[in-house]
Amino acid sequence: MVSLTLPPYLLSLAIDEGLEPGDFCALTGWTGALLGVGLLSSWLGIARHRTMTRIRMDAVFRTVQVVVRQSTLLGATLPGRLTAGEIVTIGISDVRTISQTLTITGPGVGAVLGYLIVAVLLWSVSPLLTLVVLLGVPVLTLLVGPLLGRLQGAETTYRGRQGELAGRIGDLVGGLRVLNGLGGKALYADHYRRGSQQLRAEGYRVGVVTSWIQALSVGLPAVFLGAVTWLTARMAAQGDLTVGQLVAVYGYVAVLVIPVAFFIEGGYDLGRGLVAARQVVRFLNLQPDGADRAEVVDPPAAPAVLHDPESGVEVEPGLLTALAGRRPGDSAAVVDRLARFTMSAATWGGTPLADMELARVRERILVADNEADLFSGTLREVVSGRAEHDEAAITAAVRTAVAQDIIDALPNGLDSAVDAQGRNLSGGQRQRIRLVRALLADPEVLLAVEPTSAVDAHTEAVLAHRLRAARAGRTTLVTSTSPLLLERADTVYYLVEGRTKAVGSHTELLTNEPGYRALVSRDAAEGDEP
Repeated sequence: MVSLTLPPYLLSLAIDEGLEPGDFCALTGWTGALLGVGLLSSWLGIARHRTMTRIRMDAVFRTVQVVVRQSTLLGATLPGRLTAGEIVTIGISDVRTISQTLTITGPGVGAVLGYLIVAVLLWSVSPLLTLVVLLGVPVLTLLVGPLLGRLQGAETTYRGRQGELAGRIGDLVGGLRVLNGLGGKALYADHYRRGSQQLRAEGYRVGVVTSWIQALSVGLPAVFLGAVTWLTARMAAQGDLTVGQLVAVYGYVAVLVIPVAFFIEGGYDLGRGLVAARQVVRFLNLQPDGADRAEVVDPPAAPAVLHDPESGVEVEPGLLTALAGRRPGDSAAVVDRLARFTMSAATWGGTPLADMELARVRERILVADNEADLFSGTLREVVSGRAEHDEAAITAAVRTAVAQDIIDALPNGLDSAVDAQGRNLSGGQRQRIRLVRALLADPEVLLAVEPTSAVDAHTEAVLAHRLRAARAGRTTLVTSTSPLLLERADTVYYLVEGRTKAVGSHTELLTNEPGYRALVSRDAAEGDEP
């Protein structure tokens, strides 16, 4: 910005000291200085662009890091706090807006310095012109102020609707099969269409305000430039200014168009950035369940009983325990409580899980479910997670999960590429790959939700046998209604309406509980539950 103010000054000297008196040496000297300043300005422009780009990208990645870290901290409580669409909007739209706002800092400071230097240079030409410029530029900025406030309000409303609509489309895509089955796809699509139209209307409101701001950021400086040029020309015609000073004043005012435009653009970006920053800060202020507890206790030092008072389930250390319920959601809810995915009265070794440090609970209790994410990478990286494992450990886990056929079918075995979410694998293959990853983690307590629901009976029988052998002496809980898996369990809990109705071995429950017998034999007509 400072370098942009120098060419008009040098140009006036070249005219007054070189061109007008016919001094070729002076003309050549000042022209060379003008060329040097031009080259310097070009280099500084490149450096400014690179610096602002670096600042912008740094802001993007830093903001993404804190958003991802907060998402990890909130863990299983996150879906109950914000929709997936809202998280996506924060991670894409808001992050980009915040980064764009940060780039107004450099040009903003430069605009202020350039404005002050022009005022000093103008004072040497005409105090009257200096006052006009010093008062005129702030007036131009203030004229746009009310529109900036209105823009911030419109942006806030638009941003809120944008997050709601993104969440709705996520729900629509995620539940498309269910909606098709119930015949509700058209109804839900109609709701989304109306929401989209409302968002479009809000977008038009934002666009109207934005168009006025952008028009004024170009139009007002041009009007100001015309007014100052007219005043300067009259002063030159009256002999109060030389030709060189006339050219210089015109150049100074033309240069001021850039700072004024930056002031207006900066205010526009700042208004939008505040809206985005509020959304990010609101997300970062969310606290995990139990974070406000004053006392944090240590988990039990040795393997201990996991107890869920709500259902009556007790998971004994070192044993394979199974949950069988008519509604899979009831068994999954027990797992969520025992893993502290939801706050409850569950205890571990007699101590409330809610009072324990979450990170230490996660280190020792692992939940393996069929919704766990599979990230892109080689199969070896996918199953290894964040730790490195030798071939023997991977081979053992693959064998336990009966997943060798998956590796054999891939072109490069464990070094074959796996798409995000395992899109290039079948449902049964993804399930077994998730189990391989869980087994490789070798947790003290493994809670597996329906680990064999997507495999055939033969594979399931082999997997159940190998899983029991691989986890011998380790605490394992599985949820299932398959007799092939239940007969391998040391203890089976039969759940009705989310509570324990009977406990025993698979054989004992088959003999004594008609409802359990009906459940595991897939005979809905038998039993005492509808």
